[in-house]
Amino acid sequence: MPTTSLGEYLRARRAEVTPADAGLPVHGRRRVPGLRREEVAVAAGMSVDYYVRLEQGREKSPSAQVLDSLCDVLMLDDEARLHLYRLAGLVPVDPLTVVPERVDPELLRLLARWSDTPAIVLGRAYDVLAGNDLAFALFDGFEQGANLLHTIFLDPGARSFYPDWEQVARYTVAGFRIMQGRNPDDPRIREVVARLSSESADFVAMWERHEARGQRLASKRFHHREVGELVLGIQAFDVRSAPGQELIVYQAERGSRSEEALALLGTLAATRAQTDRADGRT
Repeated sequence: MPTTSLGEYLRARRAEVTPADAGLPVHGRRRVPGLRREEVAVAAGMSVDYYVRLEQGREKSPSAQVLDSLCDVLMLDDEARLHLYRLAGLVPVDPLTVVPERVDPELLRLLARWSDTPAIVLGRAYDVLAGNDLAFALFDGFEQGANLLHTIFLDPGARSFYPDWEQVARYTVAGFRIMQGRNPDDPRIREVVARLSSESADFVAMWERHEARGQRLASKRFHHREVGELVLGIQAFDVRSAPGQELIVYQAERGSRSEEALALLGTLAATRAQTDRADGRT
């Protein structure tokens, strides 16, 4: 049945809200996960027919008042609300641009100065646009030009590198959903989604949940083949000079085992770099 991105999002979010979440009584066996269409419509104060038209894509221009009511019923947080408004055309999407993404030279110099702090710059489609030496040592085999989603879903070593792989994957997909909503016609974003949709059933399952979340995990666990397990805090910053780019910085808690492991990793990376230079490989 024909639908729209708005309809797909509403249907996916409806499936995530249980009757108990919505304070509704449950009588007998239910045939659908989450809420029924009529339950959403009644709770949001609209006709069932109108809500059905929204999900089926036959109604494409709901008012802000209608969206507010649906946000409340579907229990959407601020980021998910904004995503819904963007899908409904009430918030402008980012202008389409197909020029290659480049990192500001000043930002590159800043990354190079952070010798004990891994940091990378991601583009709109989660391509790795830049990173410092320690970041590339941390993400073993990860290099400039790689794509974060491709790595998580298609690299055979990703599930051992990320001990909490499913959580990391879901947060990454939810963040990418926000970027896709901002840039629905971006050819690189479409290319990433198309490849993963054809090569990863796990990605398809998570993508079809339509989770939209811009906030990254506060910390991640990594298992590095040389230094073992690390737990690193994460800070993400929008790059104001290049909308759509993100600076991601990883830090270990002071005095922790992870700080020691990160320092060892930096020493190993520096030693390899010196050896490469001595051998004339760089």
